[in-house]
Amino acid sequence: MSTIVENNLTHSLPMNSKKIYMVGIGGVGMSALAQFYAAQGARVSGSDRASSPTTDMLSKKGIQVCLEQKTEQVPPDADLLVYSDAVPAENPERARGKELGIPEHSYFEALGKAVEGKRVVAVSGTHGKTTTTAMLGKILIDAGFDPTVIVGSIVTDFGSNFHAGKSDIVVVEACEYRRHFLTFCPEVLVITNIEWDHTDYFKSPEELAVAFNEARGQARIVIEKEQYGNESVPELLVPGEFNKENARAAKAAARAIAPDISEADMDKSLKLFKGSWRRFEYKGVLPGGALLYDDYAHHPTAIRKTIEAAKEKFPNKKIVVLFHPHLYSRTRDLFQDFAEALAGADEAYVLPVYAAREEYDGTVSNTALAEATNKRGGQATALGGLEEAAQKLKTFSSDTVVFTMGAGDIYKAGEAALRKAQDKP
Repeated sequence: MSTIVENNLTHSLPMNSKKIYMVGIGGVGMSALAQFYAAQGARVSGSDRASSPTTDMLSKKGIQVCLEQKTEQVPPDADLLVYSDAVPAENPERARGKELGIPEHSYFEALGKAVEGKRVVAVSGTHGKTTTTAMLGKILIDAGFDPTVIVGSIVTDFGSNFHAGKSDIVVVEACEYRRHFLTFCPEVLVITNIEWDHTDYFKSPEELAVAFNEARGQARIVIEKEQYGNESVPELLVPGEFNKENARAAKAAARAIAPDISEADMDKSLKLFKGSWRRFEYKGVLPGGALLYDDYAHHPTAIRKTIEAAKEKFPNKKIVVLFHPHLYSRTRDLFQDFAEALAGADEAYVLPVYAAREEYDGTVSNTALAEATNKRGGQATALGGLEEAAQKLKTFSSDTVVFTMGAGDIYKAGEAALRKAQDKP
């Protein structure tokens, strides 16, 4: 194994001589970082617990992905082990890495080191940072600035969540969870908006505000709604007022990092932006004739805005949401807001809470959330899980637009229902 100093690994070896192992490589951020390392010439491999669009994409790009996590998969001569936030310290591969003396970094630690010395544009905020990052990346690419782009979704225009650029500009989606965005000292920091979220970490809106203040202090230029609210935007392919706000933020950020870009070029790029995976994404026609869309919305504000955009786009259709709550803490702490948001749909179906990194919390449930939604004038029903959701999806007729919604794996129910539709003679 190479002899290196853990905290200076990025500068210890040329990238083309590094071997990097990534635990949780299928994560949307991890998979982008894997591509970044590979583009720099590193030998990258990793593991995850199940296949996904991101693991499939990595495999097609020649990055080895093992769909199980076993100690013998960790290369003994690895120079770095990178792990996802979802991977605990007791994970067997992380434990094996420690036994072998392999330096390890969390995803954001590794990403922060990987972009040191670059002209970083970090896009943060409770809502809209993924789409804003993608829009900004597209503007700069189309204008010939050739940035590297690391974004939290598979962007239709890139065919990936990563674009390998040759310039020194790096556009990166920067999440506030656990203060991860403080791993960057960006030239430009974009803040799309700030609402209380990640309540398992930030115990109050005030704690969240403090973190954003720290992030502001690390940036040379800070762009918030005060700076971009009056930007003009063209007609977009992606629907909703919230996407116009994202486009405004992207234009202001593009102007800050590359002042020579013309207004016309920015608007031309935005007009052709096709969107990204799980952001108001059209999936197909369900067996009963309903249109199916999928959306990552997992915060009450995002749910409400997505429903509003759907009603605007389909004024003569019934809007139905199958919602998969993400995290007990978020569901509990924003419970009343979730109920209010779901009541805006013509019908809502609520799945059991997707626990992710949390232990079971019996104080909150999908049944309680459905009941609270009904008390606010909604029409909500609790469902037992993904299989029941897939069966329900088959029953909606052509007068309906259905959204599978949430940060968990609710999209799999939609895909299962669509496969059945395609199997029909």
